[in-house]
Amino acid sequence: MSSYYRKPSKRNTVLKELKVLIVAIAIFWVVEVADQLVFHGSLDSYGIQPHSIIGLRGIVFAPFLHGGFPHLIANTIPFITLGWLTMIQETSDFYIASIMSAVIGGAGVWLFGSPQSVHIGASILIYGYLGFLLLRGYFQKNFPSIALSIFVAIAYGGFIWGVFPSQMGVSWQGHLFGFIGGAIAAKMVAQEKNSLD
Repeated sequence: MSSYYRKPSKRNTVLKELKVLIVAIAIFWVVEVADQLVFHGSLDSYGIQPHSIIGLRGIVFAPFLHGGFPHLIANTIPFITLGWLTMIQETSDFYIASIMSAVIGGAGVWLFGSPQSVHIGASILIYGYLGFLLLRGYFQKNFPSIALSIFVAIAYGGFIWGVFPSQMGVSWQGHLFGFIGGAIAAKMVAQEKNSLD
């Protein structure tokens, strides 16, 4: 008996990537609809509450919560575009970047956020993908990664200002530490790829 590995077609890979993104976006929207219509915004209390032990649960829940439909709409397109670019080389890169952004970003918010504040939103992941994409070219040092980093810098470079305090009600801490989490994920992925070469 013999066996062989058939590499999935590019079409199948793209469909798999789209399915992952659509499922994630669907969860965001279902949660927000339920929060607005059923829970009247009370689910937002499950966000990250800095310096509060119970607020640590927000590291898991915060990316799925939004402060209303305008907030969710503003995050939907960047999540889809940057999320897809994150998985364009390997779908697993998306999962690594997501986990690192959520954990490191959430921990940073919990440690350095203002007491009595609550931090919510998928932007902690979006900035993680931004950090991953901008730094992957530096860490991987191959043409596709460098070209992708340059493209993202041109298309989304203006987002970088979001890591600085600029507007009341915007979690710059989530943006900053999410970005750092994504950058660390880029280094991890590069090290893993180098070890396999």
